[in-house]
Amino acid sequence: MDANEVAQYLKDNTDFFERHAELFSTMKVPHPHEGKAVSLAERQVLALRERVRGMELRVSELVRAASENEHISDRLLLWSRGLLKESDPQALPAAVAGGLGEIFSVPDVALRIWAETAPGDAEAPWRGEVSADARTFANGLMSPYCGPNSGFEAAAWLDREVRSLALIPLRVGIAPEAFGLLVLASPDAERFTPSMGTTFLTRIGELASASLSRLLTEAPRA
Repeated sequence: MDANEVAQYLKDNTDFFERHAELFSTMKVPHPHEGKAVSLAERQVLALRERVRGMELRVSELVRAASENEHISDRLLLWSRGLLKESDPQALPAAVAGGLGEIFSVPDVALRIWAETAPGDAEAPWRGEVSADARTFANGLMSPYCGPNSGFEAAAWLDREVRSLALIPLRVGIAPEAFGLLVLASPDAERFTPSMGTTFLTRIGELASASLSRLLTEAPRA
């Protein structure tokens, strides 16, 4: 019998080792790591230990991820609470940007709103000039962009070098047109990367949009 026939025989006769239990202690197979021979039973124990070790590592990763998500959720709640407590609509842009910078330890935060707001807002920093191309880009963002600074206009809204950033469109509900853009930026190229999940960034965008929509004199076109 060749190796394939032996393997097929064992598959077809699952009670073989029950009928020949002594083989577990007498058969020798290669050790998976040390190059020596061990009993079949010991080899099975080693295989089970490796599987358990792999499962333990996986559980540790899940626990760590859950802890990190809980920490982010707590900070998101703290930031949201600050927005809800702000009674002055004109103070909301500072609350949005300042809260993100402080609570989430983001090095640089910028905000621009180009939809119609009160005439007295004309000189506010968040009413700075935004090109038509940047507005079109924001309209096309169905979810936040997270990654390297590839020469984005929004990076120029900040006073220092930007190597990675998150661009979060601001829109009312499911309106196709954004009314503004929120920028989270860092001089660290690894702070915002394409591999990062954007679920929490999306939530930040939704909460910021809901708060800042109080400044709009008319709703963006749906």
